Amino acid sequence: MLSVAPPSAVSGQSLARIAASVAQRQSTATAQVLASLSRIAEADGQIGAVVTLLEERALAMAAALDARIAAGENPGPLAGVPFGVKALFDMQGLPTTAGAAMRAKAEPATDDATMVRLLCAAGAIPVAVLNMDEFAYGFVTVNAHYGTTHNPHDTARLAGGSSGGSAAAVAGGLLPLTLGSDTNGSIRVPASLCGVYGFRPSWGSVDMGGTFPFVESLDVIGPFAASAADLELAMRVCAPDLAIADWAGSLRLARLGGWFAQDLNPGFEEAFAAMDAAFGPLPTIALADVAAARAAAFLITAADGGALHLPELRHRAGEFDPATRDRFIAGCLLPAEVRAEAGAFAIRFRARALALFDAADVLIAPATTDVAPLIDHPVMRLGGIEVPARANLGVMAQPISLTGFPVLTAPLLRVGQLPLGIQLIAAPGCEAALFAAARRLEEAGITGFTAPPATPPS
Repeated sequence: MLSVAPPSAVSGQSLARIAASVAQRQSTATAQVLASLSRIAEADGQIGAVVTLLEERALAMAAALDARIAAGENPGPLAGVPFGVKALFDMQGLPTTAGAAMRAKAEPATDDATMVRLLCAAGAIPVAVLNMDEFAYGFVTVNAHYGTTHNPHDTARLAGGSSGGSAAAVAGGLLPLTLGSDTNGSIRVPASLCGVYGFRPSWGSVDMGGTFPFVESLDVIGPFAASAADLELAMRVCAPDLAIADWAGSLRLARLGGWFAQDLNPGFEEAFAAMDAAFGPLPTIALADVAAARAAAFLITAADGGALHLPELRHRAGEFDPATRDRFIAGCLLPAEVRAEAGAFAIRFRARALALFDAADVLIAPATTDVAPLIDHPVMRLGGIEVPARANLGVMAQPISLTGFPVLTAPLLRVGQLPLGIQLIAAPGCEAALFAAARRLEEAGITGFTAPPATPPS
């Protein structure tokens, strides 16, 4: 097993500590950017998270920020924090590829995506554009044109997707903050497999401006980081309209059972036992029709994704990644009444799921069923049989996507073992409960970022 351990100089500092050190002139924004560029040069050859370096822009922004600080200006709450973006975020002057080689010569973006602009205004500095499944259609970040992103905990394993480059960049210590997108689990799956924190806000609660769409009725964007506190700070900056106040009063936790208790790695039961010991026995709550919800998410994704790309499928089909193209074509062939039925079911399922919060403030479920599959054998086991990982790694995440609820993915504290992650799920507008729950689980030693072990000598 070859792992890629992040040095403490890059991954061991919180976002707040980086920003404070830069603002107080104990460090500089330029030094922070150079450290990330050095780490990328050192380790990304094994990880494959980065598709485009923004070195010239990043160093120019860092120098300008350092000059402002020297002049006594307030540099912002993320001063000098290097970050990266999934390849579907607009970056001024670059084509937004969404992981597709066929878009490499698209018209360059005239401005940064809204979330990127908000981070930059707070002093953060974009350093890299990161790998993804083509057009975000997959859970593996195996890209026919831009390569495969490897898991820093074991480079023989998948990083997950479609935001695999974003999760792996944090896990491998390339960058302390990255942005991704989540339609059916594209933040939650790679966060789980790479052992980092990821946040999917409530659907419709954040500004999606300047991001390449996949399925607009499901798409959400959010950050990856090495701690819940870092996620919270990033969200306060890049989603200023989202109320993330401190949670007041008691916090009722419950476990989702049924579908969410099947085919699980034993590490999940160990974690739930630790939660019972720390907080008292967690009640188990059942959610009906989860299998149908997953099927509905599949159908909506296929139909809407296929419709979005139909013009290119008609005229440029050979330029798609074959694995993506065939799934889009299948979606185009779905009857309209099937898509309508799936949409109607989604409304009913969301109402049913919302009622669960009468009994709990935060629902807890696995984010994936197991650790990351091997790249050379990209399968997982469901119901006792092997199934393809590309389409099935989101088995725990897809049903929740259909609700539009906010979800915080937290890594279980598994020192010396491959990562597993849990979903913390709240009602829309109750993001504060998720951060409160994440803090309690961290304090109890149940969750937390664990850096990959040191790379063994070759």
